[in-house]
Amino acid sequence: MLEDKTPQRTSLSQLGEFGLIEHLTKIFYVKQASTLKSIGDDAAVLDFKDKKIVVSTDLLIEGVHFDLSYMPLKHLGYKAVVVNLSDICAMNAKPTQITVSVAVSNRFPLEALEELFAGITLASHEYKVDVIGGDTTSSQKGLIISITAIGEADAEEIVYRNGAKQTDLLVVTGDIGNHIFKRAVVKQAGNFNQWKRNHFAASSLNQLRKRTGLVYRAGNGNTYAL
Repeated sequence: MLEDKTPQRTSLSQLGEFGLIEHLTKIFYVKQASTLKSIGDDAAVLDFKDKKIVVSTDLLIEGVHFDLSYMPLKHLGYKAVVVNLSDICAMNAKPTQITVSVAVSNRFPLEALEELFAGITLASHEYKVDVIGGDTTSSQKGLIISITAIGEADAEEIVYRNGAKQTDLLVVTGDIGNHIFKRAVVKQAGNFNQWKRNHFAASSLNQLRKRTGLVYRAGNGNTYAL
């Protein structure tokens, strides 16, 4: 998939670590007032004033959590962000920043990482979160992505899993099982033609957009888990 995607293959060694970071992050800009210092220094500086801070981290490993034989890199980048943002929203907090760390093997050219970061950029713009840092390193094989999401909330608005109780209304959005069904179809189809691959990717991305980042507060504020 990676070899056929584009005829141009720029080796990551041509840029070096800092050159690669600058190339991939130059499109990010600050959107949150709580971000005082973003990418470009030894650490980011944040100021949440009287808000409580909510933090969540997820790790995605090639061959364990995703398969690049049928998952486009842009889709993967978008998904890597929103699965973390959904955890922040699940606490009834507002996502504000993320950090992005990737480990890649030498089989990935620069163009592959550009596609991955296009998905990350799309998600960060759509949900108005700042990309404030991260790390890059080499991997012996495959691709590893780690994203940490940060959010803010007033203390009285944060909801916890143990707040759920009997008689609460359980609401689920999206088409349950739709994504895993598509994955099974693609894996069993063998030589799936490119049109169907593209259709799978586009529809899956739309499903992710529809069912992530949704926060509902009841009229009395009694939202116990999301």
